[in-house]
Amino acid sequence: MRILIRGGRIIDPRSGMDRTGDLAVSDGHVAHCGDVPDTFAADEIFEAAGHIVCPGLIDLGARLGRPGPEHPDTIAGEAHAAAAGGITTLVCPPDTDPLIDAPPVAELIHRRAGEAGGARVLPVGALTRGLAGEQLAEMATLRAAGCPAVGDGGRPVADTLVLRRALAYAATFGLPAMITPLDPYLGTAGCAHEGAVATRLGLPGVPTAAETAGIARCLALAAEGEADVHFSHLSTAEALTLLRQARADGARVSADVTLAQLFFTEQDLTGYDARFNLRPPLRTLADREALRRAVATGDIGVICSGHHPLGGDAKDGPFATTSPGASGVDTFLPLLLRLVETEVLSLADAIARATSGPAAVLGLDTGTLAPGAPADVCVFDPDAVWWCRRETLRSRGRNSPFLGWEMTGRVRYTLVDGRLVHRDDAATA
Repeated sequence: MRILIRGGRIIDPRSGMDRTGDLAVSDGHVAHCGDVPDTFAADEIFEAAGHIVCPGLIDLGARLGRPGPEHPDTIAGEAHAAAAGGITTLVCPPDTDPLIDAPPVAELIHRRAGEAGGARVLPVGALTRGLAGEQLAEMATLRAAGCPAVGDGGRPVADTLVLRRALAYAATFGLPAMITPLDPYLGTAGCAHEGAVATRLGLPGVPTAAETAGIARCLALAAEGEADVHFSHLSTAEALTLLRQARADGARVSADVTLAQLFFTEQDLTGYDARFNLRPPLRTLADREALRRAVATGDIGVICSGHHPLGGDAKDGPFATTSPGASGVDTFLPLLLRLVETEVLSLADAIARATSGPAAVLGLDTGTLAPGAPADVCVFDPDAVWWCRRETLRSRGRNSPFLGWEMTGRVRYTLVDGRLVHRDDAATA
């Protein structure tokens, strides 16, 4: 299939391109970017005047629920919701049901996602068997089954010796270790940032030290070997200090932050609205501003949606008894554009944090529109306006803290490996 995307503003942060031009796709790869020869014969032409053409977004850590045989539509539904949001790759943590600690589960996820025909899904293998923190998982076979990284799936390894061995083992196979920055004994019981707001509301708190202690322990172990460590979902200013120092000392370490942490603070818990029960918890205004500065400077190179769709009564009941998590794939792109509108990031940097940034963490050949790269492409109207309501979300989860917000930015076309997986002609209506 040969596709020509014509007349859009092409932004590819990895190559530094930002210009109006055409993009040609052939046999699943980018054939030409910017200037397309007159001899290129397209089977289909997509008009993109007034639109942004960029690499498909990569969501580094999107929970998809239960991929097992009794829930065959879970992956398909979220993969299509992601594609509608311009996301071409979802990176799925290993705490699925069943857990991704054996090749058959990883292969099942790959197969289900392929059959769905939406966004690509990359499963992260478990760092330890059953995520129990006791025995190392078979990382070699997980890598062979298509896992680009291993991780703790939000369940920090309590035994420091096991964690040390796991990081060393992952390094031998060139697998990045995606680590939850949390001390397993300090941070598992709370649902709010430990401070005056949590005390006033009577909510159990998670101290800043839970994050910094978890990071410091892992950094000390990683410094002994050649491990590539990625910290998922930073939430505190103090954690950034540790991250910068580790990099200055030569550690190969990276981190991401969720969009919720860049927009909300502990003050949003005042109404006991369970949509704001998130993990990690919302922190202080000072933390939020520090995180915003870090994504602007590149100290945090990845922004992710924090996607965790919850159904049923997961958000019903007293705040502390509800399940933490929020749906995020529908609002990923508009919230990146909101960061641009509020001058937190330039448009190129916002796109980079969701394309070339996460691709670099996992060593992917996507996240760019360079000729020869896989044709993962997002074409969106940056001026289209829509409202975030339960009925406008495509994800099966309706638990977004952004419900009621006016969103700007709607995806018109999404291509994965050169295949059209989403089209929305209403984006220009």
